[in-house]
Amino acid sequence: MLNLSTHGSYCARRCMLFTALFVSLNTMAQIKDTTTATKGLPKSYNEVITAKALTDEGLFKVHKVEEQYYFEIPDSLLGRDMILVSRIAKGAADFNSHARGSGFAGDQFGEGVVRFEKGPNNKIFLRQISFLERSMDSSANGLYHSVSNSNIQPIIASFPIKAFSKDATGFVIDLTELVSGDNEIFFFSGIDKKTFSLGKFEADRSYVESVRSFPMNIEIRAVKTFLKTAGTGVPGSVPEPPSGAATYELSASLVLLPKTPMQPRYFDPRVGYFTNTYTDFDANPQQVERTSVITRWRLWPKPEDIEKYKRGELVEPEKPIVIYIDPATPKKWVPYLIQGVNDWQVAFEQAGFKNAIIGKEAPVNDPEWSIEDARHSVIVYKPAAIENATGPHVNDPRSGEILETHINWYHNVTKLLHDWYFVQCAVVDPRARKMEFDEELMGQLVRFVVSHEVGHTLGLSHNFGSSSTVPVEKLRDKKWVEENGHTPSIMDYARFNYVAQPEDSIGIKGLYPRIGVYDKWAIEWGYRWFPEFKTADEEKPFLNKWVIKKLDQNKFLWFTDNRPEVGNYADPRMNTEVLGDNLMKSGEYGIMNLKRLKTHLIEWTKTPNEGYTNTGNMYGAMYSQLLNYCRNVARNIGGIMKTNKTAEQSGPVYEFVPKSTQKEAMAFLQRHLFSSTPTWLIDTTLRGLIAYGGDAAKVSFAQTLAIDALFNSRVFENLLQFEIEKPKEAYTATEMLNDMKKGVWSELSSHKSIDIFRRNLQTNYVLWLGSYVKFSGRVGGASQYNDITAIIREHLRGLVTDIRRILPGVKDQSSRIHLRNMLVNLEEFLNPVKLMYTRPY
Repeated sequence: MLNLSTHGSYCARRCMLFTALFVSLNTMAQIKDTTTATKGLPKSYNEVITAKALTDEGLFKVHKVEEQYYFEIPDSLLGRDMILVSRIAKGAADFNSHARGSGFAGDQFGEGVVRFEKGPNNKIFLRQISFLERSMDSSANGLYHSVSNSNIQPIIASFPIKAFSKDATGFVIDLTELVSGDNEIFFFSGIDKKTFSLGKFEADRSYVESVRSFPMNIEIRAVKTFLKTAGTGVPGSVPEPPSGAATYELSASLVLLPKTPMQPRYFDPRVGYFTNTYTDFDANPQQVERTSVITRWRLWPKPEDIEKYKRGELVEPEKPIVIYIDPATPKKWVPYLIQGVNDWQVAFEQAGFKNAIIGKEAPVNDPEWSIEDARHSVIVYKPAAIENATGPHVNDPRSGEILETHINWYHNVTKLLHDWYFVQCAVVDPRARKMEFDEELMGQLVRFVVSHEVGHTLGLSHNFGSSSTVPVEKLRDKKWVEENGHTPSIMDYARFNYVAQPEDSIGIKGLYPRIGVYDKWAIEWGYRWFPEFKTADEEKPFLNKWVIKKLDQNKFLWFTDNRPEVGNYADPRMNTEVLGDNLMKSGEYGIMNLKRLKTHLIEWTKTPNEGYTNTGNMYGAMYSQLLNYCRNVARNIGGIMKTNKTAEQSGPVYEFVPKSTQKEAMAFLQRHLFSSTPTWLIDTTLRGLIAYGGDAAKVSFAQTLAIDALFNSRVFENLLQFEIEKPKEAYTATEMLNDMKKGVWSELSSHKSIDIFRRNLQTNYVLWLGSYVKFSGRVGGASQYNDITAIIREHLRGLVTDIRRILPGVKDQSSRIHLRNMLVNLEEFLNPVKLMYTRPY
């Protein structure tokens, strides 16, 4: 609608004349043809929006006339982008997908951008908008028109115009069928229904709860009932019976996006942010480029504080990030959740903002506040057995601007936190030596996990490499680790400081994760405001120089890709569940603590009036911790390190793990798995309480896990590549196999009996290597793969020779049977054609 005071009396008269003309024409049309309704032409406003209408003012008017729902959309909002977010307001009772972490109140199941448009024949169209392919340059030199012509956005709904608004600046459409029926626009998709085991929609048991209009959004809530179907759509899950019904209360939020998108910031792989990625037809005139922009909140100084901000003074943002606590959250955890949010204030101060992020309790008895309202960010409590928490966010796909977040905090994440802290820190923190932690200890652990998830909602991705920048011995230095923390980033999966030994007397500040120097730097890089740059392209060169300077000054600011394994390389610095710049040293300290823990396991886990289930669970958690140490150590062998760089930085992006480090890793695995059997895991008293047997299987699994990590094509190919590029410096595949053989087959030189643990280890060794030889003719055709097969075949031939040499002197019957069986297996792998003709049938 025109602003009359701004455009003056001329515009006012023009508007009134236009309105009068419209009314006159509308009246004449009705006089001329009294059968308007039957022809589908718009009626007069008062015929549609009658005196019975209940009207809600907001983004646009919502009218309820008896059981009909009408939207009155001003023409100023036609063509405007709006994001549509669908959530579960209330979940169905007795729904088995709860065990998988879905179907709860607050769960989001739909998101997309839509746009209302005026169509022909008195219709309003609803289009679904995609931004995966873009051309913003509409000049003659750009590809704007070509891209537009090849990317017509789909019309997903059509609405006849029921009436024109009274002032002729809007259109009334009937959305009753859309909000009360079953459709994929606002409610469950076919995939959602399959996941939730939902069948036929039951209209007679469904209804619209409310449709409300707020200044920037429309909120729809509807109760939907479906018949249940057999199966859940999830492999391995328990199917539901094909009878009964499931009722949900669903919400759909239609939120107006800014008319002018926030200025985006291009993604830099040296700083970890989530991104929106699209095909950019303007970025390079000679090829198509993929462009990524980071997701972040719009955080600008208030207009009156801009000069202060430029001078480096801390200022409050124009609109702070407010994250509410779900009213359903158990009250004892609320203070810790608020702390977990507010912990990020110090990071935003480095970006120039104070009080930039605020955690607070949700308003009580406020009819204008709703957990489903897309304007509100909330930490949502999920009453589920899931041991997890997640931190998603909704963002504007045009710019990456984060609009809101619903952090999911599942009830049973406290068990996960207990088990981690018990296994990693009970030997150094007496408070952890029990199955139920005090409220303060558990509260602080909850605070840590919430801080991590809040980091995700601020746009930060995981930084699995952060802890690898810390020298291992610093993790035992009380003063250093309590001042700096055991990892520079809470976005790491570093958990707790398991390297600390009892004699180090390290306090809780040196055991818990916290907002670290990397986190502060990442927030500064993403959120510092640079008004001197008017576009993302203008600020890119400055940001690149800034990153280079910062990384040169502080190695703890290093970020690595957030997946432990990418393509054909494994970077041992991209680790999860381990600490320090030397995984062999930190693993040694970790195993020392695990051995201490095992001696107290029964004492610290027994619970009055209960059995030994807790003891068994904690033994399993301890065992898993050992596997983490060994698995991550193994990734050094054949490892390739990746350090993202731009053209302005010197040195390689990819580097082989030094031979000395690979040899150190092999020595660690020999010491703890191959040369020596980890018999410390076995305890007859413990076994008698928690399980019968299984000792050989547990030891064998730990050993096999390491064999699996080493005997795979990626490792062999990387070792061969290392040998090709740097033959004098390489840890060769032949050398690696010979080192393995010395530990796994030590009895061939010591002439000792081979126990059941060692027999299992040697069998797996032969089966793994034999599979390469057996299938070499069917897998791959590259010469490098042929080299691998040849090296392994020669290694196995040497093993046959060694076994035959000592076999006549083996006195132990079990060892003799085992070695003979190994010879049969080896012959089958090495001489399959010969055996085919000599084996008796």
